[in-house]
Amino acid sequence: MIADRQRRRASGPAARSTRSWPLLVVVIGVAAGLGVSMIGEDTWRLGCLIIGAFLGVGAVTRVVLPPGDAGLLQVRGKTFDAVALGIAAVAIIALAIAVPAGR
Repeated sequence: MIADRQRRRASGPAARSTRSWPLLVVVIGVAAGLGVSMIGEDTWRLGCLIIGAFLGVGAVTRVVLPPGDAGLLQVRGKTFDAVALGIAAVAIIALAIAVPAGR
């Protein structure tokens, strides 16, 4: 009886809303990076670094959280999700650093 109540409580609207915070953090960070990169010509590199950093935060979050709490960061298996986010983070940060400055 008690386990049944706990199961119902864990699958209610409040539980679903708390599971969406990992993706929300990553999306807000990426949007902030896009916003910074759109401010001017010289801010694109900082914006890309912010985007890469928040993708890295998403990768670490996916590794740390249990499968039920990962929310929409959980697409495939934990390893696939973390590696995909990590590769995207490293690639964006590396490209932001490697592209030479303009004239």
